Amino acid sequence: MYRYRNPVIPGFHPDPSICRDGEDYYLVTSTFEFFPGVPVYHSRNLANWELSGYCLSRNEQLPLAGCKPSGGIFAPTLRKQGSMFFMTTTNVSGGGNLIVHAQDVRGPWSEPVYVDQEGIDPSLLFADGKAYFCSTGREGGRSAILLCEIDPLSGKKHTPSQVISRGCGGKFPEAPHLYLINGWYYLMLAEGGTEYGHMVTMQRSRSVYGPYESCPHNPILTHRNRSGHPIQALGHADIVEDHQGNWWMVCLGIRPLGWAMLHNLGRETFLLPLRWDGDWPRAGIDGTIEAEMEAPLPAAPEEADFSFAADFSLPSLDPHWNFVRNLDASRYRHEDGLLCLEGNGQDLSTPCGNPVFLGIRQQAFEAEATATLAIPRTQGKAGISAYYNQDYHYEIFVERSGTNMCYVVLKKRVHDIEVETFRRLLPTADEISLRIAAEKEDYIFSYSIAGDPWVEGGRGLTAGLCTEGTHTMTFTGVYVGLFCIEGAAYFKSFALRQ
Repeated sequence: MYRYRNPVIPGFHPDPSICRDGEDYYLVTSTFEFFPGVPVYHSRNLANWELSGYCLSRNEQLPLAGCKPSGGIFAPTLRKQGSMFFMTTTNVSGGGNLIVHAQDVRGPWSEPVYVDQEGIDPSLLFADGKAYFCSTGREGGRSAILLCEIDPLSGKKHTPSQVISRGCGGKFPEAPHLYLINGWYYLMLAEGGTEYGHMVTMQRSRSVYGPYESCPHNPILTHRNRSGHPIQALGHADIVEDHQGNWWMVCLGIRPLGWAMLHNLGRETFLLPLRWDGDWPRAGIDGTIEAEMEAPLPAAPEEADFSFAADFSLPSLDPHWNFVRNLDASRYRHEDGLLCLEGNGQDLSTPCGNPVFLGIRQQAFEAEATATLAIPRTQGKAGISAYYNQDYHYEIFVERSGTNMCYVVLKKRVHDIEVETFRRLLPTADEISLRIAAEKEDYIFSYSIAGDPWVEGGRGLTAGLCTEGTHTMTFTGVYVGLFCIEGAAYFKSFALRQ
């Protein structure tokens, strides 16, 4: 037995799906409007995960032009059949349900094929020599789970889509995953909505097409009645049997800030043991989870470190960087150990835009990001941002106008209100360091010239970058990263301690 900490993948990592290949475990999560799409994580012990690559790493695989905030890629499912890996997901902003495949889970992955079945949260089951494809859907104005048989390489349907379940009574039955275990077809669902009433339910049948009976102790996982617990909104789960015969569940959850029902880190990935009570599963601790748990992991966990330091001397960008919508690689280049960002005129508030921005997920409530860049000699605007989406972001940056005056500026955007709260003329110098210190209540913005003491430029409430406060339904979390709006910006360093 080993002790491990939840979440096992903190920060914006929702809708986890897991599969095993021998003694190796792979996990994917949703990415919405961010690029590349669908990261693949690898683990040998289920508690420590490392980024291996992305399923959707080419613009042609993942068209995101015009994608609204929290559009794009919804919940993926990862499965292995024979020597091939398959990933299915939904691009709600273009194309619908799709499947890609690869011989090596690290890639390259194929071009997507599309499946003519409505809904979101698609999943695959390989059983009986067939490939079954299920997703959410609607029939007669009611939510339903749809199933068909397909060719996973072409996406062609072999049978019509038909309703196999309407859930277990909770609202919005979704995230269907089918499993064939000991002669039973199990259908696991998320219900209650992906907020504070979220839960995981289970059904079973002797036939893949049903009828399905509900588990007598549903929901098998939820914190909907645990008000005040530091982990909330558990749901959207997947299960796997490890190579030692133990069963596990991964799910999403959130960690509210504490004093209010607000969260800024996004929906995160949690791990809990699963056991079988007869032919029904029991998850975690009587259907609940804790931040620290003890369970028979396949191997001993290590102390996790989610800090990041960029190395701009390398010829390519670190794969942990993400971008807003599709990548225009010509705007990001390495020159003499520096990262040069070339602005395209779009700022971080451009509606459904493609700003020159690259970010790292914030994975802890308390974090500190620092960047050093050359003070522009010609017109330019560039800096560092705490970014949720186009309507919710704070940034500190340097700006040189045509008047040859250079300023350090703090700007904040919340809803449709965008205000500049700090502007100070900079002395003549070659470079400036910018800092964002994240705390539970505030983001604190500072700058330093040529190694002088830090000067605070202002603060922004963490509540302004929280999911619950957005004016549309959103599913992401905060990134911290670099941006350039005008001119060319030369960054010497970037580090995120968390």
